[in-house]
Amino acid sequence: MAAVSAGVTSPFDLRSASLTLLALLLKTTDLELLATELAQREAETPELFNQEPLLVDLAAVREQGSPLDMAALVALLRRHRLLPVAARGGSPAQMEAAIAAGLADSPDAVPQNPRTETVREVVREVVREVQVPMSSTALLVDKPLRSGQQVYSRGGDLVVLAQVNCGAEVIADGSVHVYAPLRGKVVAGARGNTAARIYTTCLEPELISIAGTYRTAENQLPADVLGKPAMVRLDGEKLVIEPIKI
Repeated sequence: MAAVSAGVTSPFDLRSASLTLLALLLKTTDLELLATELAQREAETPELFNQEPLLVDLAAVREQGSPLDMAALVALLRRHRLLPVAARGGSPAQMEAAIAAGLADSPDAVPQNPRTETVREVVREVVREVQVPMSSTALLVDKPLRSGQQVYSRGGDLVVLAQVNCGAEVIADGSVHVYAPLRGKVVAGARGNTAARIYTTCLEPELISIAGTYRTAENQLPADVLGKPAMVRLDGEKLVIEPIKI
């Protein structure tokens, strides 16, 4: 056995640490359906899953009668470059299976929400208060993005000061601001932030998406926002596109 160096009382220390977790809010025990959706999300935003520590929230499937193969779920998530480390909210049997699959029981773990501030917004001459995400970090791009190029602002907003051409992709965990023609794909709230928004001075996108809800160019935009300054927000599971008066 190796000896401990003189003056060293212990070869390691244990200290408190905090970790921000991405939460998977599981809504089905059908792993084939989940695999299809994960593959689609990963194809749309290849950098979205990048060895992220993951909390599996089982509250929505706690009472479902169909069994959940926890070991297969963990393997599926790892294949998609996610690192499941803990679970919460499941039935006793589900939590037992989660622990057996190597996950920690974390009933008190709370995914971190983006910091927000209250602002006043005028919509159709009605003043209301809304919650707008305030990112602690923002990525700034000041050069045009060509077809095939992708920019991803992990953990914050994305601000683009030049044209986003067809075939280019701009992605952010927060909101996306494009102060130029937006003609490619734009994804805001890439990791589930439903308060994220999309702003642009010229809306002509191939695809717009917020927190997984998307709309493609096949569904033509209304004339009052197409090619004009506009804002996109999420209302429930519906994308709302509104003109911006400049």
